[in-house]
Amino acid sequence: MQIGYKLSSEEHPANDLIRYAERAEEAGFGFAAISDHYHPWIDKQGHSPFVWSVLGGLAHATERMSFFPAVTCPTLRIHPAVIAQAAATTATMMPGRFALGVGTGELLNEHILADHWPETNVRLEMLEEAVDVMRLLWEGGQRSHEGKHYVVENAKLYDLPDVPIPVYVAASGDKAAGVAGRIGDGLIATSPNPDTVKTFEGSGGEGKVEYAEATVCWGPSEAEAAETALEWWPNSSLPGELGQVLSTPAHFEQAAELVTEEKIARSIPCGPDAERYLDSIREYAEAGYDGVFVHQIGPDQDGFIDFFKREVMPKIG
Repeated sequence: MQIGYKLSSEEHPANDLIRYAERAEEAGFGFAAISDHYHPWIDKQGHSPFVWSVLGGLAHATERMSFFPAVTCPTLRIHPAVIAQAAATTATMMPGRFALGVGTGELLNEHILADHWPETNVRLEMLEEAVDVMRLLWEGGQRSHEGKHYVVENAKLYDLPDVPIPVYVAASGDKAAGVAGRIGDGLIATSPNPDTVKTFEGSGGEGKVEYAEATVCWGPSEAEAAETALEWWPNSSLPGELGQVLSTPAHFEQAAELVTEEKIARSIPCGPDAERYLDSIREYAEAGYDGVFVHQIGPDQDGFIDFFKREVMPKIG
């Protein structure tokens, strides 16, 4: 099981994210995923730096870790031709250490240009075409595309990596997992759901990498950690599709009033007990995932990294 680290752009400024990545690399984390948001989920989180600027810094601050956005939405807020250029440049800055994670996005980030928010099937259709556009441009040369959702006219990327950029596709439901298996080089998920893996593999994903995010909150006691998680990340316990359809941090704060510390503590590992974290990682492994990237909620990233290096990593098979 590969163990990665989550760089939470919603909770930390750019320079801190780079420092945490350096510390995670020193601690032995093999890769890192970084969120790409325009807004945080709630105002308390307080940050949302531009992911491509941060990735440029990460390229020069680290030597071994690989990185991918978890995830970029290349369909509404930013045209796929522009994401293709950003990803290609990033890949040249960290050769062999970059993959592009993509997904259908959330209204929270994608509404800012006043574009219509399509239903799920249309967003998946747009994502599939966007991936086609990006791969076309990564082939090099002058390229044009006229599709249902996107037009590209006489575009050429002059800075391309020596090896193709892997595209990992985010999925939570069966429809998205099917698309991910068909068009992706890997899967990104947010829960240890074996059905997502099964659908992904049955749709063309057999033999491709499968990663998932594991949200946790290390702290000196379970009660203190649950309090921290509720304060900084109550959105982790919101049900259904709310995360895709609420449009502002204020709306998330209103919905989060329904979340309690007890609910948080039941849904994610909280506190200082290493076995809870190991049990969570085993659950992902049993569901079929190749790796997890661990998201520590809250300000104390240094304490979490030290804890994970000392108490958890030596026990992972």
